[in-house]
Amino acid sequence: MTFTARDFPVRVGVQLQPQHAPEYSMIRDAVRRAEDMGVDIAFNWDHFYPLYGDPDGEHFECWTMLGAWAEQTSRVEIGALVTCNSYRNPELLADMARTVDHMSDGRLILGIGSGWFQKDYDEYGYEFGTAGSRLNDLGESLPRITDRLGKLNPKPTRDIPVLIGGGGEKKTLRHVAEYANIWHYFVDVPTYERKSGILDEHCATVGRDPAQIEHSAGLQARTVDDALREADELVAAGISLITVGAGGPDYDLSVLEAVCKWREGNNS
Repeated sequence: MTFTARDFPVRVGVQLQPQHAPEYSMIRDAVRRAEDMGVDIAFNWDHFYPLYGDPDGEHFECWTMLGAWAEQTSRVEIGALVTCNSYRNPELLADMARTVDHMSDGRLILGIGSGWFQKDYDEYGYEFGTAGSRLNDLGESLPRITDRLGKLNPKPTRDIPVLIGGGGEKKTLRHVAEYANIWHYFVDVPTYERKSGILDEHCATVGRDPAQIEHSAGLQARTVDDALREADELVAAGISLITVGAGGPDYDLSVLEAVCKWREGNNS
C-alpha cells in the first residue's frame, strides 16, 4: 500500500492526565515544567473520573483547566486529548474554544472525539447510546462547531486547528478527512499504516489532500530507552506528533524530557 508523504516537523506533546492529584497546584507545576522542557503541546483529557488506579480517585475537569493553562503558559499550544463530543452542546463548545483561543493568544488546539468512557456518561446523566450513535452525533456536531466559530464576535484569533482522535474506519476516519488538521490514534505501527491508507481513501472521496493532515500518536513505552525506540518507529512510519502521558500525583516527566531532546535530532 502507498501512503501519502507529509512534510511536518517532528513535535512533542505531553498529556497531563488530570487524575490522582489532590491539589490543582500539582498540575499547574507539571504544565509549567513541561513548557520549560520545550514541549510543543500540552494536552489534558476530558473525563470526570480516573481511567486507571482508584476509579473514584481525585480528578479535575478538562475545559476549566484549559482556561487556566491559557494564563499559566506563554508558548506551548494547549488542548484536550480529546474532548468528548457528548458532554457539551456543539455551539457552546465552539464558544468555549474561541474564548480559550483568545485567552491563550491563539494557542488552542480543539481536540475532539465521540466518547467512550461509560462511567462518565452514567454518573453525569448523559445518554451513552452505542459506538455508532456517538460517532453519528460527532458527525452532526462538527459542522455545527465550524458554523458557530464563523458567527462568533469577536472571531477566533486563527483558524483553530481541529484534532480528531480515533481509528474507526467507516465513520471516524471519514470525519478526519472532512474536518481535521490532526489525526490522533494510540496504535501499533502495522495498524497505523493500514488505517492511514484508509484515511487517504476517505480524503480522495471528499476531495481533500491527505498531506494536509498531521498524524499523531501517543507513546506506550514507560522507560526512556523504550520510548525513544518507539518514537523512532513512529516517525519512520510517518507520524510527526509524538505524545507522552503523565499522571498524578507526581507527574514524572523524565520520559518527556528525553523525548524533547530526541526531537531536536529529528528536526536538525
